[in-house]
Amino acid sequence: MKIWIDILTPKQLLFSEPIIEKLGKKHDLLCTSRNYGEIAKLAEIRNFNLIIVGKHGGKDNESKLKSSINRMSKLTEKIKKFSPDITISFCSPEAARISFGLGIKHVAFCDSPHANAVMRLTLPLIQKLLIPKIIPKEEFSKYGINKGDIISYKSIDAAVTIKRKINRKKPLPFKKNNRKNILIRMEEEHASYIKKSSKILSIIKNITDNFENENIVILGRYSKQIKNLQRHFGQKANIVKMSFDGKHLLKNTDVFIGSGGTMTAESALLGIPTISYNAVPNIIENYLVKKHLVKRETNPSKISKNINKIFTSTNKEHEKRVKKIISEMEDPIKILVKELKQ
Repeated sequence: MKIWIDILTPKQLLFSEPIIEKLGKKHDLLCTSRNYGEIAKLAEIRNFNLIIVGKHGGKDNESKLKSSINRMSKLTEKIKKFSPDITISFCSPEAARISFGLGIKHVAFCDSPHANAVMRLTLPLIQKLLIPKIIPKEEFSKYGINKGDIISYKSIDAAVTIKRKINRKKPLPFKKNNRKNILIRMEEEHASYIKKSSKILSIIKNITDNFENENIVILGRYSKQIKNLQRHFGQKANIVKMSFDGKHLLKNTDVFIGSGGTMTAESALLGIPTISYNAVPNIIENYLVKKHLVKRETNPSKISKNINKIFTSTNKEHEKRVKKIISEMEDPIKILVKELKQ
């Protein structure tokens, strides 16, 4: 069988690794992506062979539209030539439209019903949707897919991505000393669902003022964002672009402050003390907070108090709780394989 997999974000790439490992043994695969942010660098780190077609449109809606149209045009010829029997994506609008237009069956994963625009562009066109069980099917069916075509799995996507082997080739940005390592992840700025009401700059200022004797590393996303961070905090923190294996970074982190997205979930399931400033309110982050794997806090001074508390207490009970929760999760890749056979 020929399978086309469209991979648009770093998280999707990490989630795709075990899919490709499993399906690549028996099937002919074509893996495509786009020129966007950190994905090319991560593909290089993970030794991942991606065919890059088109680019992300950035913040502006008109640019997003034009980039999507351009990408579809270029992709269509490649997909016609490859002639896949099935498409796998993570709700890629281009994959959905091309597969629909060429009559290719399309199976998708998604844990982000809050991505309103993407859901509206993809869900009415796909055949099967695989989602974490903690998200009600109604969160997706309201966009135009039948509930009967939605398959739930008892897991969250971070439980898949954290199983990857660590790439240790690149030295970590932490200084080798006896100080604690504080890792801060900047929020995504270019996604259509992002609201511009973040308190992250106030949070960083409070942390750099209160923990100047520790190793503070800020993971930026875009050049403009990084330049702005350098201007404000360059003397007190190490500001870097995400060009590392995230799991390797987290494994060497004493406390992680994230926006509530992919790295926040990975950090939580790796047993790292994790604080979410909830820049992207979502069901996965809410689940992790309810399970006491993540502490949600947006007040800068309270975040600093939480960091102090983490540094002066043991993490043993937290690690035990994480292991128990992970042990109860199932493998969504097995469910995918079952659906493909059917």
